[in-house]
Parts: sequence; structure tokens; C-alpha cells
Amino acid sequence: MTDVPVVPTAAEPLPWLEEMPPRQIVAELDRYIVGQDAAKRAVAIAVRNRWRRMQAPDPLRDEITPYNIILIGPTGVGKTEVARRLARLAGAPFVKVEASKFTEVGYVGRDAESMVRDLVDAAITMVRSEREDDIFPQAERRADDRLLDLLLPPAPPPPGPEAGAGAGIPPETERRARALDTLRGQLKDGKLDEREVEIELAAQSYPMPEWMQPPQGPEGADFNVGEWLQEMLPKRKKRRTVRVADARRILIDEELRKMVDMDDVVNEALDRVENHGIIFIDEIDKIAGERSQTGPDVSREGVQRDLLPIVEGSTVQTRYGYVRTDHILFIAAGAFHVSKPSDLIPELQGRFPIRVELRPLTEQDFVRIMTEPENALTKQYQALVAAEGASLEFTADGIAEIARLASLANDRMENIGARRLHTVLSTLMEQALFDLPDGSTRRIVVDRNVVTAKLAAIIGDDDLRRYIL
Repeated sequence: MTDVPVVPTAAEPLPWLEEMPPRQIVAELDRYIVGQDAAKRAVAIAVRNRWRRMQAPDPLRDEITPYNIILIGPTGVGKTEVARRLARLAGAPFVKVEASKFTEVGYVGRDAESMVRDLVDAAITMVRSEREDDIFPQAERRADDRLLDLLLPPAPPPPGPEAGAGAGIPPETERRARALDTLRGQLKDGKLDEREVEIELAAQSYPMPEWMQPPQGPEGADFNVGEWLQEMLPKRKKRRTVRVADARRILIDEELRKMVDMDDVVNEALDRVENHGIIFIDEIDKIAGERSQTGPDVSREGVQRDLLPIVEGSTVQTRYGYVRTDHILFIAAGAFHVSKPSDLIPELQGRFPIRVELRPLTEQDFVRIMTEPENALTKQYQALVAAEGASLEFTADGIAEIARLASLANDRMENIGARRLHTVLSTLMEQALFDLPDGSTRRIVVDRNVVTAKLAAIIGDDDLRRYIL
């Protein structure tokens, strides 16, 4: 399923998510997610509380703990979509993980602390990108200067007394300055993009083969000996002839790397992780319930006990330093078809005080999902058809019939929520998309009759329905 008083336009940068009032956060989510108001409100309040905490007096600030949330509901009702849209809106570090991918410490697999390290990596990328955006004009100017020197190398100084201090500006220098101004304008306008220049690049380093890899550090330590050795070795250079457009991009990237203060980036990123970070733990129901009777179950209670200290607050070692998790916001989600939230260990339950149940989707919800969101499936298919120079129209009765058949398929088979719309629409549009652009029809209309003709037989056949829808 489908990442305000005043809704910013696409051209306007959104403010930090935590600086948005709850109503505005909900309004932003409403643009993409149909219904599930309770989940939107809970998430909006929890996120806004991060900002409210930072306004509290110092003695109280550390005592205000995050309002961690568990989203409960069947598959396809919007739990993951809420997380995905939060990630798009968030000016805070955000990472989504799947609890089922973790294994208990001591077993091969991902440990629970890796999600904190992933969050730090996301924060580093976010802050570095912000820094690069701020200094991009300067980096662009420096790269252009280097590129112009390659296109028009400076002339050697003339010999003799004319090169002295009192000789004034040589005519050659004046001519070169005028030529550089002309070339700079042509460079900005893209008129030199197809010309070729020779630049010096750092040789690309490739990962060592497995048989050459040195032994790794202790399990869970975020340290790669191979990466460390590559950093210690001297950087190799090579010369390469490339188009001016490509050379400009390469040189800008190189200047950005030189100008960004990574120590400052790391410090800012770690602060954001500790005070604003959000971790979405999906499929938490997969680690709930009784332990397996056939052998060790390294993906259930053991993982819960590994998650517990991180959620309640601990210190995690990362490659950039130590991170406290006391004020990271954790949002968990699960279908809980087989298990229930009370099957989690009591200590972990207590760290998720807010529980929100997402309701199953109805046939009318399917109609809204196909018409209201800005990224509705019908609009996506219209864009795909428009790319071939044709038009696609979904009539109201056609959309209603698609919703009815999707709801019917969910009732007769496994209920996968709004994801059923994807399978129904892909089956419905398969032939039309195959015929484009060779087909003679440039206008495609999907009404009730078209939907019934293409899908009714599949819906009525148990075997076809099982394998196609």
C-alpha cells in the first residue's frame, strides 16, 4: 500500500521532519498512504517528540525516552510504506532492517548491532551530501579552472628583462585571459562537452580475492582488514582521455572530496544518530513465539535478547566511534498472523509502549489507492504508456471492477492486501504493454468490460488464480 496546513511543492525543500508539526507530517503521509490514520498519528507524534525533547531543559533531556512503536497488521496494509515515506521525508538518519535477517550472537549471520552501524553509515552519507551541496559552487569553480588549464595550458614566461617585476602584464597573458573567459562561457553552455582531454585519475581499486583476504576481526566488529590495507597503500595514478563533460564531473567530485572536512562530517553524523536517528524493524513477529523443538533457533528469543539492550539504551562500537542508542527512535512492525506481541519477551515488550493496529483493506480502500495517492498505480501505468506516445485511461467503473476482483482474489486466496493490485494490474495490462509501440492503437481505455473480459476467467478458475494472481 501506499514515503498540511501548507504542503511544500516538489521544488521546495521539505523542512526537517522533526521540525514539522504532527498535522503536517500526517498530511504529507496522506499524499501517498490511504487510511491508517491511527498509525500516521502515532508516528507523527513520536517523531515530533524528538524535537520537543531537544527543547527541554538539560536535566530533563536525557530522562525523556523515545516513544517506541509497534505497528500490527496483515501484509500489504501499509506498515512498510509508512516507514518508506518517513525515510523520504526525514531530515534525520533513517534505516530499515528486517528482524528475520538477524541471528543470535555467536552464530554466522548479521548481529543486531549491525543496524546501528547501518544507521551511522546513512548519517555519514546524509551529512556529507549536505556539506557537498553547500560547497558545490566553489568545487565547480575549482574544477572548471583545472579543466581550462588542460584545454588551454599556460604559456611559459618569456625570457629576458621583460619577465621582471616592472615589465607589466605581457600581451600573451592578456590574450590567454580573454581566451579563458571565452572558453569558460562555452564550458558552462555545454559547447565543449564532446571535446576530449587527458586527465590524471586515481586507479580504481578492486576487492581482494577471497583466498588473499587477511583474517577478519572478531565477529560483530565493524573493521575490515582488507579495506585498512588498501587505505595504507600508496594511491596509484593513471592518465586517461575522456570527454570534457565526463572530465568536469570527475574533477568536481575530486574537489568535493578535498574540500569536505570528514572529521566534522563524522562528528555531526554521530550527534544526529544519537539524538534524531530512527530505526524501522520490520518482521518483528518472525522472532516472536516459542523456540523451535527441532534444534537451536538462532532467529527468535536469542535475537530478542540481543535487541533488548540496544532498544533500551546501550553503547555500540562503529568504525567511526561509539554510539549511544538511548534516544534512537525504534519503530517495529509485524503481521503477527501466527504469533502475537505478547509472545515477545516481556522486557522487549516494555520497550515498545505504543501499539497501533492497522486495519485490513476493503474494496473501497482499493479504489482510493488507485485514484488518490500522487504515486497511484494507475498513474504509474499511464506514465509508462505515455513514454510510447500513447494514452491510457481508466474509467470509474473499470477501477471499481479492478478493486472488486482484487478484493475477491484476496478473499479466495492468501490476503496480501494492496500488493494484490500489482498482480491484477500487471496481468490486465500485459498485452497492451507488449503491443506498444508497434500496435496501431494510440489510445487505450480500461473500462469494466475490458477488465471483465481479461480477468473474469482467471478469477473463476482456482488453478489459474493461484498461479497468476
